[in-house]
Amino acid sequence: MRDPFKNPFPSTDATRSAIWEMLVSRDIDAFLAADWSMVADDFIPDSFIGINGNRDANPDNWRLSFPNLAAYRDEWLRQAKDFATQSFSEDPRTAIFTTTTLESIEIEGETALVRKKFEGGIKKPDGGFDEMRWQTLYYCRLHEGRWKISGFTGYLPNPMGQA
Repeated sequence: MRDPFKNPFPSTDATRSAIWEMLVSRDIDAFLAADWSMVADDFIPDSFIGINGNRDANPDNWRLSFPNLAAYRDEWLRQAKDFATQSFSEDPRTAIFTTTTLESIEIEGETALVRKKFEGGIKKPDGGFDEMRWQTLYYCRLHEGRWKISGFTGYLPNPMGQA
C-alpha cells in the first residue's frame, strides 16, 4: 500500500521530487492553514493563467475563471476558509493526502506537465461524505532557479469522460 505522505520520487530525481513537494505537500498544508503566503512563491505571477474545467469533460464548458494569479488566489482563499469552517469525522490532512495522487510528471527542458488526481473524500460527522474526485493538469516552468506553476487546467473529471 502506498504511503500517501511519502514523496514517490527519489531524492536523486530532484526535479520531480521538488515539483511533488510543491504541488502536494506544501499545497495541502497551506490549504488546510488557509495561508496563501505558504504557496505564494510557487507561482509565476506575470504569466499565470488558470482554466476551470467545471468537472465537465466537454472543453466547450471550460472557463477562463482565473485570467491572473490574483483571481486564483482569491478563489483559493475562499475555498480554504470555507473548508476550515467544516467538521469532519476523520483527520482532513490524512484524508486529503490519501485522496491525492501525483505520479506523472513529463519534463521537456525547462517546462513540465504535471498530472495531479483526486479520488476519494472525507467523512463527515453526520455520516455523509465530502467527495473529492477531479484532476488538474499543471504547467510548471523552471523560473529564477526553481520550479514554479505558470498555469493549470483544473477541476476536470476524474476519470475524464465522466461528469
